[in-house]
Amino acid sequence: MRIYPAIHYTMGGLWVDYDLQSSIPGLFVIGEANFSDHGANRLGASALMQGLADGYFVLPGTINDYLARNPLPEDVDADHPAVVEAAEGVRERTARLLAIDGSRSVDSFHKELGSIVWEYCGMERNAEGLTHAIKEIRRLRDAFWTEVKVTGVNEELNQCLERAGRVADFFGLAELMCIDALHREESCGAHFRSESQTEGGEALRQDEDFSYVAAWEFGGDGSSPVLHRENLEFENIKVQQRSYK
Repeated sequence: MRIYPAIHYTMGGLWVDYDLQSSIPGLFVIGEANFSDHGANRLGASALMQGLADGYFVLPGTINDYLARNPLPEDVDADHPAVVEAAEGVRERTARLLAIDGSRSVDSFHKELGSIVWEYCGMERNAEGLTHAIKEIRRLRDAFWTEVKVTGVNEELNQCLERAGRVADFFGLAELMCIDALHREESCGAHFRSESQTEGGEALRQDEDFSYVAAWEFGGDGSSPVLHRENLEFENIKVQQRSYK
């Protein structure tokens, strides 16, 4: 396995209990997204091990127990308005993907999108690059919905269709990552902005402006996401600049 120093090595995860359930009932967190076993600093092999252990040995028991204790309401059936809306949305999206019949493969869009994010929203980023990335992601998303070619049909196992649906979602995720990175004009954690560093090249925090937890709400297709903030308050520790020297 090739090990590369990616930004996730310096990041923590979501709190989970022994069942791998977060503080939100019904939301389970697995792999390196939680900090149950290895803490924040992890390498690829240990992260892979945790994902396998969580998926193979923990979740099959804990999620089943949760579902057994919290059955779905009896009045939620195939005719429920929410179920009908969700099913219709999936059918429309599937039909749209299959009808494009363009000339580019799903994988080509996936690779190009990954290259944009890696180049401009990687371990080091700046406002100019992030602004460019957002424009490129939007351009590529428009091209995807007019030029992608999804082979196969709907009513059978179709991995090409499955990948197309995932890549379509990745466009929104990639754009939001860049929007969030552009908004946070400081270097802290996984955010290293080249405009925000000390004379010695260390990450320069801006705690007076960005000492909060951010959560972005989907604003709808074609609309900007909405930022929600929860201020961080430190009582027992002193927040200070990190230095590796």
